[in-house]
Amino acid sequence: MKPSLSVSKPKVCGILGGTFDPVHLGHVALADAALRELPLAQVLWLPSGSPGHRTAPLADTGHRLAMLRLATAGNARFRIDSTELESKQTTYTVHALTRLRTQLGALQPLVMLLGADSFLSLTTWLRWRELFDLAHFAVADRPGHRAPVSAMPAELAEQVERRAATADHLEECAAGSIVRFDMPQMEISASCIRSAIACGDSVRHLLSGAVLAYIDAQHLYRKETHKP
Repeated sequence: MKPSLSVSKPKVCGILGGTFDPVHLGHVALADAALRELPLAQVLWLPSGSPGHRTAPLADTGHRLAMLRLATAGNARFRIDSTELESKQTTYTVHALTRLRTQLGALQPLVMLLGADSFLSLTTWLRWRELFDLAHFAVADRPGHRAPVSAMPAELAEQVERRAATADHLEECAAGSIVRFDMPQMEISASCIRSAIACGDSVRHLLSGAVLAYIDAQHLYRKETHKP
């Protein structure tokens, strides 16, 4: 009798995109929670260069990449893909996911990691419906404060009702599901950090020590001093 052959499933790759201007502890907490709560082999950090969905970053690409490397250096399951960061074109999620899907193949499970607020704005993204053909979505919620479907835009609520799945489903196919997972609530935004630094306020509780030291050394996000 021949032994049965086991077919190993493709390892699931989480994707965390953003301008990371600067990368802060909330970003890292989301990635850590995703690794803990979901069957991910790794988290691929995807910094954008000139994002189509938001205003242009204040820090240039070199500084943002350097800070991201510092923030992710302690976790072997974090990787950085700087392709979009180095692009001269306006970058959109649909283009980035299409590139990754081409590179990694049709069977590779890809999971976009989003906070609940970002997910609620998904219908404003370029060709947003196509994103479900390219990746799963995993939405981070505060424990006990999961946004109900009734609070979502109607078009998004329809997708959630059709695609809602449990975390173990992420390993079964390459794209198309929406799962929810919990992460500790952290009221942190990059815009507030930039404003605080410009005003001279402390942001030690919002950034890793290495990133904060880099910002100080490079004089990032400070108000320009004008000579008389």
